Amino acid sequence: MDSTPLEIFTDTQLLGISIANWLLALTVTAVSFIIARTGVGFLLKNVRARAQKPDAYLSHIAVEVLSSTSNTLLLLASILIGIGVLDLPERWLGRVSSLWFVVAALQVGLWANRAIALALLHYFARHSHTDIHQKSALATLSLWGAKVFLWAVVLLAMLSNLGVNITAFIASLGVGGIAVALAVQNILGDLFASLSIAVDKPFEVGDFIVVGSLAGTVEHVGLKTTRIRSLGGEQIVMANAGMISTTIQNYKRLQERRIVFEFALPQQCSTEQLRQVPVIVERIIKAQEKTRFDRAHFRGFGESALEFETVYIVLDPSYNVYMDIQQAINLGMMDEFAKIGVRFAMPSRAVHIASLPDTPERMSRDNVPAQAAASFRAQH
Repeated sequence: MDSTPLEIFTDTQLLGISIANWLLALTVTAVSFIIARTGVGFLLKNVRARAQKPDAYLSHIAVEVLSSTSNTLLLLASILIGIGVLDLPERWLGRVSSLWFVVAALQVGLWANRAIALALLHYFARHSHTDIHQKSALATLSLWGAKVFLWAVVLLAMLSNLGVNITAFIASLGVGGIAVALAVQNILGDLFASLSIAVDKPFEVGDFIVVGSLAGTVEHVGLKTTRIRSLGGEQIVMANAGMISTTIQNYKRLQERRIVFEFALPQQCSTEQLRQVPVIVERIIKAQEKTRFDRAHFRGFGESALEFETVYIVLDPSYNVYMDIQQAINLGMMDEFAKIGVRFAMPSRAVHIASLPDTPERMSRDNVPAQAAASFRAQH
């Protein structure tokens, strides 16, 4: 008896499952994928419309999160739905349920990964004046650490669902982590140093700093090194761990400069001239803009000169402004001191040579060369 087309589909089997059942699974898979993709697109369209409103930050995050939906994972989920309608043995149904968790965990991980990145970038954008994508080590470290923690949790959850003993796995990771940490302790030291720089902020990008004998403007603070543009134009790369273990002078945060300068006058100056000098210096400094006079004193007696010390404040942090003011003060002092007949002392030292008294022993010793010469001439 000839079989009908329907009986052919129901009676013919492939891998122990009828053709009709396979066709039903394929149909369910296709329909499920279309419905899921359409649903995500519809939801994304509505969220985008809400994101157009002012102060809709959460809607912006939702748009970015939904945009990270993986079509591959949607297809895998649709295939699992189609497999669910197949007449599978009981042992295969348990494996399919485990795969469901894996697909769901991966998709949730993608959504969470995107949400964490956006939230952290938004936070650091509000609390930092620098370009966080390139210049904020704290933002980079925080984002990296959050992503590592997230995917570690997702991986452990998937392994646990698949029947893997994660307790032993975690213990192995701990031992391996200690070994890796010992092997790369220098790198980890720089990483934690960069975190310390980001949190404590001894300097930021754009600051002019002096570290030991090196000086320059900070261009980049990375995870391992900090790059400084020196006054000579070359780029200096320093390890973060070495920087925080050294005294750092940050001139960008200088609000005003306290200047102490000294000069000396000859010891021949009269008492009246010495009384006039501090008054003249005070008058010259107060005549300059952006300065605040502190003190000027006849400090003491040097080896070859009379020493004065002057202190004043420059109200502008610019080094060029300070040098212009100091130059004007120096020229003014030269003019005013010349009017009262005072000149600056030059470094000098007097050496006194004392002559020895004539004694018979000394006269005899001094005549030795002459006697030797006379003896030489007599012999020749």
